[in-house]
Amino acid sequence: MLDRAGTAVTSLFTTTGEVSLFGFKAAGGIFTPPYEFRETVRQLYELGVKSAPLIAVSGVAVGAVLSMHTRASLERFGAESMIPAGLALALVRETGPLTAGLLLSGRIGAGIGAELGAMRVTEQIDALEASAVDAFQYLVVTRVLACMIALPILTTIMNFSGMLGGFVAETTVTSMPLNLYFSKAFSLLDITDYVPATVKTVVFGFIIATISSYLGFTTESGTEGVGRASTRAVVMSSIFIIVTNVLLVRLIFFVFPGAAG
Repeated sequence: MLDRAGTAVTSLFTTTGEVSLFGFKAAGGIFTPPYEFRETVRQLYELGVKSAPLIAVSGVAVGAVLSMHTRASLERFGAESMIPAGLALALVRETGPLTAGLLLSGRIGAGIGAELGAMRVTEQIDALEASAVDAFQYLVVTRVLACMIALPILTTIMNFSGMLGGFVAETTVTSMPLNLYFSKAFSLLDITDYVPATVKTVVFGFIIATISSYLGFTTESGTEGVGRASTRAVVMSSIFIIVTNVLLVRLIFFVFPGAAG
């Protein structure tokens, strides 16, 4: 029993160290030639643009549900007029970034893990290296950079879609006009609410792409390994995002004390 526990702990630390080194190498590769601009743009389309519909629809649903729950709570205190502002603050500060990160860890993480895993077991990565192509730079760094760029943009879409969903839920109850709703929604928002919470999703993008690329790049055991890499990419990315989010929120409150108000 103790032997198995010790082996599991050792394996955990070993994997964490390997992923960390993989991440440092990927971060350095962003600033190191060759710069695969065309492949980065393609990955932005695949990972970012194609994820926008999922984010938009999810944002509307999340915003509508949050609005209904917020109304149920604030009605007890006669503070229904604060619903738009409260919803906007909740979305921009925390709900939007975290929800977007977790949704994309499922879509992007699984995709990257499966794609690179399939390339590894079919020896396509070896073929690229044999053709004098830097496979790490071409396959990993481009995906990491694309995710880091796409996540803040998709988070902004999530925030706006959430507010739109909140408006739909609110206007069905009170017939509040669109301009009044958004005027109230933005009345309490400040730049210190939007910028730190959105910028932290750059870290989420780095985590998703790094972990997924590592698991795909090191896939073994054929097609079974591809499936395992895809599943582990989603699970590990989600866990790391949740844990990292706690640390980043604490850091944001330290750097921007007004964000805690």
